[in-house]
Amino acid sequence: MRLIITRHGETEENVKGILQGQLLPGKLTERGKEQARKVAARFKDEKIDAIYTSDLARAIDTAREIAKYHPDTPFYIVEELRERDFGSQNGRLKSEIGKEYAEDVESYQVLQVRTKKIIDEAYNKFPDGTVVFVAHGATNRSLISNIIRKPEDEIARLDNTGVTICNLKEDQDHEIELFNCTAHF
Repeated sequence: MRLIITRHGETEENVKGILQGQLLPGKLTERGKEQARKVAARFKDEKIDAIYTSDLARAIDTAREIAKYHPDTPFYIVEELRERDFGSQNGRLKSEIGKEYAEDVESYQVLQVRTKKIIDEAYNKFPDGTVVFVAHGATNRSLISNIIRKPEDEIARLDNTGVTICNLKEDQDHEIELFNCTAHF
């Protein structure tokens, strides 16, 4: 399966340095809307067999732009692609949090299980297809971590609408074809 992973377009919270997590839906900025249109145009001629998106508005809005070029493609809104739950840190400035640890943050292990589940589901449905996942920074890093079997903290930060393309193989010898490419904007 060819898996195209992209992050949602820029939000007002991204600009302000606010940790959105799962609680803040995150409205796309004008720049974020333009990023979504441009990432969609990038894939307009791609044969896409399915589009999966987080159930949070910022990801859905980005995924809908991609779907405009692929109106007959199955479109799945799934909780498994939701951003990591940052608990009591949701809605706070990242600069205020620093290295502060909160007990109610979704563990990395739980996030790994969640993202592995959706990778497996998509692979089982479309083993020879091209699938798009539209999600979030921490979620996408977890997806990539699962695919290449490296710790999440070894995966670089992902830009808004940055594109990562992974080739998933039955023998689990997966490859990263492209990582966090932003050439479309």
